Amino acid sequence: MKNNLKNTDKIIDKKIDWLTVQSDMREKFGNDIFESWLKKIELIDEFKNYILISVSTRFIRDWITSRYLDQILQIIKEYNKDLIRIEFVIEDSNFKKNHTKENIEHQRESKINNNNVSFIKDSFLQYNRIDPNKNFNNFITGDSNKLALEASKKVSNDIAHYNPLYIYGGVGMGKTHLLNAIGLNLKEKNKVMFISAERFMYQFVKSIKSNEMVKFKEYFRNTDVLLIDDIQFMNGKEAMQEEFFHTFNALIEKNSQIIVSADRPPNKLSRIQERIKSRFSGGLVVDIQNPDYELRYKIITSKTDELKLFYSNQINISEEILAFISSEIRTSIRELVGALNRIVSFSRIYNKVPSISEVRVILKDLLNLSENKVTIDSIQTIVCKYFKISKNEMLSPRRSRYLVRPRQTAIYLSKMLTTKSLPEIGRAFSNRDHTTVIHSVKTIEKLRKEDNELNVSIDSLKNKILYKEENEI
Repeated sequence: MKNNLKNTDKIIDKKIDWLTVQSDMREKFGNDIFESWLKKIELIDEFKNYILISVSTRFIRDWITSRYLDQILQIIKEYNKDLIRIEFVIEDSNFKKNHTKENIEHQRESKINNNNVSFIKDSFLQYNRIDPNKNFNNFITGDSNKLALEASKKVSNDIAHYNPLYIYGGVGMGKTHLLNAIGLNLKEKNKVMFISAERFMYQFVKSIKSNEMVKFKEYFRNTDVLLIDDIQFMNGKEAMQEEFFHTFNALIEKNSQIIVSADRPPNKLSRIQERIKSRFSGGLVVDIQNPDYELRYKIITSKTDELKLFYSNQINISEEILAFISSEIRTSIRELVGALNRIVSFSRIYNKVPSISEVRVILKDLLNLSENKVTIDSIQTIVCKYFKISKNEMLSPRRSRYLVRPRQTAIYLSKMLTTKSLPEIGRAFSNRDHTTVIHSVKTIEKLRKEDNELNVSIDSLKNKILYKEENEI
């Protein structure tokens, strides 16, 4: 096994010239960006198909990843076409002594020898997602996520206490952070696998094509802890759901721990087998709600302190701005941090602290997004209240006139105000065919040209949906 590892993923001796790469980065991105973000990147090691680099903080890693990573990889590939990805580590006081070339190779070999395996061997090796920087200590808590945090800590100390543990919440609320923290706590004494549903699907298909399903089944069914992120992306994949169902049962039988995250509760999962949803519901289901003002303020203050440390206290963000961001950006933690990053960049570029009016301009799209978060469910609720019918009536197969027009109106607004596809809208209306959606949209469009009263009603509904004025209905 060791020989196979060295042939397929060994550390190579002849590395790319990092000074040359840095020179190319300076030329491509400009001196300001290079000096601010890229200069302090250090090359740690070069492997057969990827390089390992270090940066000093998670913030720098996230900033580089979101803005420059693809272009940096293209520069690197000019010198070694076999390199297909870049991996980051956050350098601390213990980093260099634990990441010598010898230690890296030894650690990778020991994993392959099933000493505390946390990767899928061979072709699966590169998909372990555990990040040492996402732990319980730096997870900022509030009333909206306290239950999810306590449940996550419980399974980290007592495997199979809640099985499965199902954590759900909106995008950017910290679900992945919690799964990662659980994996970190358990990987020292257990075989841990942390993988997204999308990557699970990719490996499943790849294993079928390469006749490696035995290896696929063997690995997943022999792990001690399986963490699967964004399970909603398994929707509609019947063959994969079948395999996941049997893997799930095998793990439960051997008392392995399963932790799953999703963007919605089990009973709201679309195109997922009922027996899978039933098993998810049979464990502990906890949600992460939208952060309240206090939690948002704690998060933004913590990120500001991190930025001040990085810039040696050379940035100045007023308390008024922090309070404004915390009050106005309510959709997700990720967008909250993104808003802060924009303001810091503005401040550094123009060498000034922006006013609140300038902040409004800088964050215009985020402020609109925060106000206009529209879902099909919210559209159905508001339209039903407006027309004084129940949601069950709207979604029923009945074709009474007093139900058809509100139903068509809700379908029309779903098409106009969301990015959902026609089949997705149809499924949200009791699995109606996409041709029904098309007919409803065309009917309302035609009627709007002829019926002024309907036109006024739809405009009124649109405003209520966009600006969340349900209480005025």
